[in-house]
Amino acid sequence: MDISVLGPCRVVQSGVSVVPTAVKPRKVLALLALYPDQVVSVTSLVEELWGESPPRSVQTTLQTYVLQLRNLIAAALGDRPPADLPNGAKSVLVTESGGYLLDTQGGMVDVLEFERLSGAGHRALEAGDFVGASSSFRRALELWRGPALVDVQCGPLLEIEATRLEESRLGILNQRIEVDLILGRHHELVGELAGLAAQHPMHEGIQAQLMLALYRSGRRGNALEVYQRLRGVLSRELGLDPSPDLQRLQCAVLDSSAELEPTRMAAGPLRALRAGS
Repeated sequence: MDISVLGPCRVVQSGVSVVPTAVKPRKVLALLALYPDQVVSVTSLVEELWGESPPRSVQTTLQTYVLQLRNLIAAALGDRPPADLPNGAKSVLVTESGGYLLDTQGGMVDVLEFERLSGAGHRALEAGDFVGASSSFRRALELWRGPALVDVQCGPLLEIEATRLEESRLGILNQRIEVDLILGRHHELVGELAGLAAQHPMHEGIQAQLMLALYRSGRRGNALEVYQRLRGVLSRELGLDPSPDLQRLQCAVLDSSAELEPTRMAAGPLRALRAGS
């Protein structure tokens, strides 16, 4: 079984999709898919489906949704299930004490692959292998096909998980860009960072990276415009000034400081300036 949740929910058994069209069974499958090969409690499934207002027939209704999923899995398995699945669909969507488990049978799970590649990137970064770190981070990000569970009507638990995954994606993206800046790839980053800065107008890390990429591309005036725009947004929306780190970056750009050269920025733009202050 292959599982993808980094974008639309895709669960494929024997080459056939087993994702239901109905809203609530899809939510059940999505929650099970987020915790592959682990027991998801009935309590969690009920909370996701109905929040604090479950129906009186909650157990029967949940069992009906599980049966619908098993029917889809059984259809994908065909008339002769593999020898390693002696109970057919019940060997894939397993009833456990207090909950259910989705057995992936060693299939590909994009969340686990994302975590594996992200970990490899961090280890390469710690070892000073910036090319390897960039490659691992880039491969991890390529697994994303849109917002996590974009085609699922998320309840409270799925909403938390989708938010967590998006924050993780943004963190790895930030790491990959920092590594690419260390490698001197500022020219190719300007367009990507301009788009990200427009999507996240108050994200100081992204704005700092855009400032640095513009400065290194010979566009110091544009880099300073990014700072002024950020200052205006923060003042208007939150009544705040840019952080001291951003103010130091602005001063470094104004002074054409040697601190902004790639060989001096291995810690990332803001951390390097803080360390050198």
